[in-house]
Amino acid sequence: MRTRTFALTEAEANALHAAYLHMPDADTKTRFQAVRLYGLGYSVAQILDICGGSQSRLLEWTRAYRDHGLTALLDHRKGGNFAKLKPDQIETLRNQLQRYTPAQLLGRDKCVGEGQFWTVPDLAHLVEREHGVRYQSPTSYYTLLGKCGFSSQCPAKQYKSHSDLKVMEFEETLEKK
Repeated sequence: MRTRTFALTEAEANALHAAYLHMPDADTKTRFQAVRLYGLGYSVAQILDICGGSQSRLLEWTRAYRDHGLTALLDHRKGGNFAKLKPDQIETLRNQLQRYTPAQLLGRDKCVGEGQFWTVPDLAHLVEREHGVRYQSPTSYYTLLGKCGFSSQCPAKQYKSHSDLKVMEFEETLEKK
């Protein structure tokens, strides 16, 4: 079994703790905390119990911190599917989706279904037409719909044995009682 060579000075541990306290992003806080605990001599099992994750990830974070300092533990992803749409474009899109149906913006012949409700294919068509952007994943369009104030809806299940006439008769008998 190898002996741990990584240890933090008191100043480094304090800097990591201060960064942990002031960081709003939970994933980055976890990295700060895990590296600090590892550098203070906590066992890997204790750290994984406290912070979660895996041993390989912990060692990767520690190596990054040792080589590049605190900034190496920050999240460097661009986010937002590479942020293909700028905030003002998303706001414009939001206004369009809130005001118009797919049939009104795209034409009834280019919509999924009757063009009454926004769907991922309709949104994809609009985003590509208006902004020249095409996302790789349908999840990105669901996220975009969420940013525009929409939620996913599943159509109600329709039972084949369901008869409107029988339902009306049943409701009439309930009213009579």
